[in-house]
Amino acid sequence: MIKYSVVIVDDHTLLSQAIAAMVNTFDKFKVLYTCKNGQELIDKFSESPKFIPDVVLMDINMPIMNGIETTDWISKNHNNVNVMALSVEDEDATILKMLKVGAVGYLLKDTEKSVLEKALIEIAENGFYHTKSVTSLLMKSLSGKGEEEVKLNDRQISFMKYACSELTYKEIADKMCLSPKTIDGYRDVLFTKLNVKNRVGLVMYAIKNKIYTP
Repeated sequence: MIKYSVVIVDDHTLLSQAIAAMVNTFDKFKVLYTCKNGQELIDKFSESPKFIPDVVLMDINMPIMNGIETTDWISKNHNNVNVMALSVEDEDATILKMLKVGAVGYLLKDTEKSVLEKALIEIAENGFYHTKSVTSLLMKSLSGKGEEEVKLNDRQISFMKYACSELTYKEIADKMCLSPKTIDGYRDVLFTKLNVKNRVGLVMYAIKNKIYTP
């Protein structure tokens, strides 16, 4: 079985080790290492490609370089790495900041083990995971005026609608009778065209511009 690699960034050592031990019990995941802050993570990324994981579980409040700054750096330099916030912070403004800089999910540290595993699977396979509360928050934040209109063709609109579902990119390719490589091309073009960083950004754009209705 292929296992997805995970890195945990948290300045509380005992908690970080406990989360790592938990994640290592999940069938589809293995923890590569843990870091105490964002700068440590950047240093590890710079050492070798083997230290770049599929998913990063990111705390928010950390010394030297916090979770928001680190997630922003990852989005700009390694946008193939999915970041999920795992924090005690439940302020709406903090959650939205994390999503805005590129996080593809947000969970509180008191979440159930089964929810964490489900979230990791969704992120690794589909590119994002949102609880009902985070989805509601996103909807509220998008209730204002829509983005400046961007002209999209029928294929791009179809792809965006599928991207708002739980289908993987490979499953979307099957649905659209296209190759996975072509679907990757659609995704990358839309990321650039709409100025978004990840699948969450596509979903937010689709909702705000009424391309998709939850």
